[in-house]
Amino acid sequence: MSGGIPLPPERFAPSIANEMVHCSSGAIAGREQKEYKGRRHSKRRTAAMQHFLLSSAAVSLSIDDVASMSDAAVRRLVRQMRWPDTNGKPICPRCDHDRIYEMASGRLKCAACRRLFSETSGTILHNRKLPLRTILMAIFLWTNGAKGVAALHMRRDLSISYKSAFVLLHKLREAIGDARDDLKVGGVVEIDAAYVGGHIRPPNIGREGRRPAVRSRKQCVLTMVERGGSTINLIVDGETTEAVMAAVGRHVQPGSTIVADEHAAYNALHARYTVHRINHRWEYARGDVNTNAAESTHSRLRRSENGIHHRICGPYLGNYAHEMAYRGDRRRCPNGDVFRELGEMALMHPVSRVWTGRWQARPDGKQGDRKVDIRPLIWTPLEPFEPWRWAA
Repeated sequence: MSGGIPLPPERFAPSIANEMVHCSSGAIAGREQKEYKGRRHSKRRTAAMQHFLLSSAAVSLSIDDVASMSDAAVRRLVRQMRWPDTNGKPICPRCDHDRIYEMASGRLKCAACRRLFSETSGTILHNRKLPLRTILMAIFLWTNGAKGVAALHMRRDLSISYKSAFVLLHKLREAIGDARDDLKVGGVVEIDAAYVGGHIRPPNIGREGRRPAVRSRKQCVLTMVERGGSTINLIVDGETTEAVMAAVGRHVQPGSTIVADEHAAYNALHARYTVHRINHRWEYARGDVNTNAAESTHSRLRRSENGIHHRICGPYLGNYAHEMAYRGDRRRCPNGDVFRELGEMALMHPVSRVWTGRWQARPDGKQGDRKVDIRPLIWTPLEPFEPWRWAA
C-alpha cells in the first residue's frame, strides 16, 4: 500500500468534519512588497477558504491503494475490520476463544471448540463466493459514489455478475440500516416528509379519451435531521399524526426543539416539544426557522433515484433511504474513514436473513409458476442474427 487506511475518529458516529478548510497554499495574510519592472507594488493575500470536498483532506484512500494490496495485507485489513477491539486478532465466533490457529489454506481454527471458520463467517458476508479483494474494492466504489453506485456500474468495474453486485450492495445497505436503527437525534431537529419512488405516467392530454387517474405508487419517507448531527430516514404509511408521533417518540430525545412546516400532522408535537413552524406558502426560511436540511436530504434521495438507479422498487426503498441518510452524514469525512467504517459495519453484522439463499422467492417458499428460458443465444458475426434460434 502506498498509504495507510486511517481509522474513523468514532465508530458509527455522526460526521463532525468541518465543511470548509483552509487552503495550505496562499494562506499567508499581510502586505508584501514586490519589485516588478522597476516599480514597487503592494499585494495583500487573504486567507483562502476551500470547500472540503475540493481539498486534499477529502481523499485519504485511492483505488490503487486497495488494488495493489498483497493477499496478506488484504487478510490483515479484513481482520482488523472484523475484530477492531483486538486489533485484528481473530476471535472464535462460536465460543469467543482467542487461541486461534491459521491453517495452510488460510482458514482459521479454534483451539477450544476445533471449529474451522474464516474472516467472514457469521457476518453479513457469510458463505461469500467473491474474493476478499473484490469485496474491498466494491466497498471502495460504494464509498466514492457521490449519490450512490448502480449495480450495473459495479458489475462492469469488477467483472462480476449483476446479481452478485446487486446482492452485495443491498447487504451493505442492510448493514447501514441496522447499525443506525436505534439512532437518536436531539437539539434542534428538522422534520419533513416526501413521497419517493414509483412512476406516474403523465395524463394523455389532447386526445378525445383521457387516461384515468393512475394510483400513485410513491411511498412516504419521513426525515429527521439534527442540525450539525445525524440524519434519520424512515418509511411510513403516510404523513399522518400517528406516524409522526411514533417516529418522533422513538428517535427524538426529550427536550429537543423541532422545526416543521405547517402540515397538520405535526400539530400534536406541540404537546411534548418546543416546535417552530414555517409556512412554505409565504416563505422558505425565517431566520433559523427552516427545514432546508431535511429538504436537502430529500433532494439527495431523488437525485440518487433519477440519476443513478432510475427506478427503485417499493420493498427496497427503505434500504436506499438509509444509504442516503448515511451518505449525507459522512459527506464531510475523508473517504478512507468511510471505507473503514463501512467495512466494520458489514463485518460486525450477523448473517442476513433477507439476502441469503432464495432471496427472491415467494413468501410460501416457491419460485413461482412462470418459467423463463434463460439459455443464451447462439450468434456469430458469420451468420445472420435470428432471435428465435436458441441453444439446443
